[in-house]
Amino acid sequence: MNSTATTPTAVLVHGAFADASGFAGIVDELSSQGYRVMAPANPLRGIANDAAAVHAAAAAVDGPVVLVGHSYGGAVVTQAAEGLTNLVGLVYLAAFAPDAGESIGSVQEPFPAPMLASTVRATPYDAVGAVGGPELVIDPAQFHKTFAADLPDQVASVLAMSQRPLAAAAAGENLTYAGWSDAPTWYLVSSRDNAIAPEAQRFMAQRMGATTEEIDGSHVAFMAQPKTVAAFIGRSLDSLAR
Repeated sequence: MNSTATTPTAVLVHGAFADASGFAGIVDELSSQGYRVMAPANPLRGIANDAAAVHAAAAAVDGPVVLVGHSYGGAVVTQAAEGLTNLVGLVYLAAFAPDAGESIGSVQEPFPAPMLASTVRATPYDAVGAVGGPELVIDPAQFHKTFAADLPDQVASVLAMSQRPLAAAAAGENLTYAGWSDAPTWYLVSSRDNAIAPEAQRFMAQRMGATTEEIDGSHVAFMAQPKTVAAFIGRSLDSLAR
């Protein structure tokens, strides 16, 4: 960490089927090295709604921020960057990075369908607080392999039972702004991801001109290998210190 300059605060934004507690290892690693970190809740109700929540939390930070998105959280930070005057960069961890006019569904259509496409389930009830339609959850029996293949069985089982659903409407909601078009970007591709095809991740990273690295891990490689992922985030923060 560059102690002679103002290093940005890392704002960690979780994705669908999870919550901010999944960043515990990352928070511990970065905080122990002197970085400032926060991990606000992502409502998982829709792009515009969720981006507004993240934008408000990040705008309240005193000083520069880097938005770090995982999975669906990547789409949220991409939209939340609009008008965020203290934003200095974006980091994507096995995350969606749609362009304006794209959704998380449309951006991955040209690529091989991941396992998630066959293991996600719609609830028989509507998503409260969303524009309409059901919630989406991962079949608990297939959660481990789909979402967290490199975590121990017991940990994955708890995650499966406590997963936070995503409003189905969010998957088809188009972004109106692509923050990566105006800010420096970093992308960490998970090469054994069963939730977002690695091919789609590489495409999104290349399209935005991101500083890109790959990790041999699942969709939640940041949980299985927090030291490695925290180091990746730390390098982005150091490069943006002023």
